[in-house]
Amino acid sequence: MKPSRPLFLLALVVVVGTITWAVLRTAYVSLPPLPWTAVPTLLLLALGEAFTGVNLLRRIRRKPGTKPVEPLVVARMAAFAKASAHAAAVLAGVFGGFALNLSNALDKQTPRADFFVSGATFLAAVVLIAAAMFLEYSCRVPKDPDERARDLGASPRT
Repeated sequence: MKPSRPLFLLALVVVVGTITWAVLRTAYVSLPPLPWTAVPTLLLLALGEAFTGVNLLRRIRRKPGTKPVEPLVVARMAAFAKASAHAAAVLAGVFGGFALNLSNALDKQTPRADFFVSGATFLAAVVLIAAAMFLEYSCRVPKDPDERARDLGASPRT
């Protein structure tokens, strides 16, 4: 499995946001108001992933006072982080498209409330993307000192 690419995630946000914006130009009036509950949910997920990333990073690097981590756990966390980053990018696109569509109707009460909810949800999804990218980074196994020396062109320690 290859690491997530930030450019791909950005493209996913832009494409989904554009599609959402185009659909909402005709369908917004028939939708109920947006719920605010996605914001704390995404932020709690981001907090959990960041906390897991810090702990996993310490365990993989074998910091004092930590137990080694099973390789299968690391593989599962990497897959979870990648899936979470992609899902958060889709959510960021959807709610970014909502905010973009509603930005010209802020003089009306319901679109203004939906604009703020969608903007906050977009930001929470971006925070989740960052936390997922950190968790994915934390799953990387550090290079052996001999490999690092070879990569830099130096001779390995003896």
